[in-house]
Amino acid sequence: MEEPILEFKKISRSFKKGRTVIPVLQDIDLQVQPLEYLCLVGESGCGKTTSGKILTGLLRPSSGQLFFEGRDVSTLKGADYTHYRRSVQIIHQDPYASLNPTHTIYNSMSFPLFRHKLVKTREQARARVAELLEVVGLTPVRDVIDKYPHQLSGGQRQRVSIARALTTQPKVIVADESVSMVDVSIRISILNMLMAMRETLGVTFVFITHDLALAKYFAWKGRIAVMYLGRIVEIGPTPEITLSPEHPYTKSLLSAIPEPDPDKTRTKEQIRLRSEDIPRLTELPAGCSFHPRCPWFVPGLCDKSVPSLEPFAASELRLACTPLSQGKGLNLFETRNLA
Repeated sequence: MEEPILEFKKISRSFKKGRTVIPVLQDIDLQVQPLEYLCLVGESGCGKTTSGKILTGLLRPSSGQLFFEGRDVSTLKGADYTHYRRSVQIIHQDPYASLNPTHTIYNSMSFPLFRHKLVKTREQARARVAELLEVVGLTPVRDVIDKYPHQLSGGQRQRVSIARALTTQPKVIVADESVSMVDVSIRISILNMLMAMRETLGVTFVFITHDLALAKYFAWKGRIAVMYLGRIVEIGPTPEITLSPEHPYTKSLLSAIPEPDPDKTRTKEQIRLRSEDIPRLTELPAGCSFHPRCPWFVPGLCDKSVPSLEPFAASELRLACTPLSQGKGLNLFETRNLA
């Protein structure tokens, strides 16, 4: 297997609110392979965006190590650190907030070109900006390049954000909910454009979303990592995760996806959680953090120790579930009534 382009080793991240310590990420191990699609999926507050910001260097981990091309990012200095920051870019969720309203599209996109000395003259910068706007489908360029963000639609602003991420010729793009703020009618066109960049530009994608259906579409040939309260609970190839998930939380997420066929929606089995309430990060339960909500909770097992992410059976899946990893919950999982 190739060396990962990015790697988390026991990454944790906490924030302080007064005297309270809020653990947002806890001991995450994660590898991103070159030219792959990797989706981080989970409910709001699970740590997806924090993971993305650590990957791109916008946040530092409280503990653990981030590696880029086999080198510990915390040890990089000078040109090596600049190379890392240029190589890993982020597309923020909200194009309304990520673009400076006082700058034209040209100004916003030309700044990183001059900052990293990728162009020398205004003419070169303008030509490069025009080229990137064409890459993301904003044509004719003359109708966009000198406008301000408020003069563009939401979809156009998001495409500008994508084009700006491409200015430094990155190797990895972290797309943080990059289609959640645009109309449903244009989501697929933006996803298809991002997917094409892997082939045409050689870009690796880490796609952050709360929508498993979008993750399934975007990363069908890649992997999905399912996150819950700061931990990865299941990771594996997208077809396995979406068609035959093993972790109870992943099963719950998939059962909540509506079907386009009304008949299927009415007959689809719905998993009833033991509790609808998500535990607070400041009051995490002992053992598996999902056990207060898990329909397959095994007393004395799930509430005792935190499960580690382990290979499961003969598949490519890795999951964090004590009953399954010890073979003590298989019959229960297969026979429990989900309705």
